[in-house]
Amino acid sequence: MEASRIALPIGTALDRFIKNNQDQFQYASGELSQLLRDIALASKVVNREINKAGLIDIMGAMGSQNTAGDQQQKLDVLANIRFTRALTKGGEAAALISEETESFVDLTNDGKYIIAIDPLDGSSNIDVNVSIGTIFSIYRRKTKEGEPINDEDILQMGDEQVAAGYILYGSSTMLVYTTGHGVNGFTYEPTLGEYVLSHPDMKMPENGKIYSINEGSANSFSESVKSYIQYCKDNNYTARYIGSLVADFHRNMLKGGIYIYPATAKDPNGKLRLMYECNALSFIAEQAGGIASDGKGRVMEIKPKDLHQRTPFYVGSKKMVERAIGAK
Repeated sequence: MEASRIALPIGTALDRFIKNNQDQFQYASGELSQLLRDIALASKVVNREINKAGLIDIMGAMGSQNTAGDQQQKLDVLANIRFTRALTKGGEAAALISEETESFVDLTNDGKYIIAIDPLDGSSNIDVNVSIGTIFSIYRRKTKEGEPINDEDILQMGDEQVAAGYILYGSSTMLVYTTGHGVNGFTYEPTLGEYVLSHPDMKMPENGKIYSINEGSANSFSESVKSYIQYCKDNNYTARYIGSLVADFHRNMLKGGIYIYPATAKDPNGKLRLMYECNALSFIAEQAGGIASDGKGRVMEIKPKDLHQRTPFYVGSKKMVERAIGAK
């Protein structure tokens, strides 16, 4: 039987919201609630560091690349450390999958959950003061307590997520998450040091007029993608592309739109990572009434074969995504 949603007023603190809705969690013994609190706490620390960028030496590149081949920024590394520490101390997470590490991190405890995280999405935008974010997925561990973590735990499909969310560090800082019972957004109130409910039961418009794609790569798009872009232009849609996945996704979820990062000649399998970017946003999109596809089927039905697997990504308003992938 599906757990009932408890309607809480705007301004409700995140901790109270989690506590009052704990019975929505499939395994309601408190660990998942604590995991969300640990993530929220780490995000407050990261938010503080981001707000100091330019005042202390945390901007710019590290001079190294992560496993995805992207230039690591100083704040990438800092954010990864902050989230890893918070999740390690909490004890609810058994292992951590991160964009910034080559393999999974065994947290050497008896935690029941696996966390997949992009600690700082769009971090190359920090130096120009553009919105960035954190993306996370939570999976239930499959091996028994005391057994070593293995691929069965790590390489799970998006459909197996028990929770997912993102933090947007923008004009205001927001935490948006789902546990499979709708999507709720919380805005950070810095004078209180609390996330408070500001966007209850978020819904993505079924249709929209915004398309988000890097048209600088248009020459290497498939003919069907080119055709859809032309359709958008013919119908006077608005092009909006920030270059921070979380920021583009968040705008389109509120206003109605589509985000596309298709396969290209340079990246035939797409560029975005399935495990710690696309699965989480796909879960959120579907819970808000949208769609997420790799151009062939549901993103959340893809069985991952590799920790850093990439995929083409079409996500957003239902009718827009259906039209975009229907041209294939």
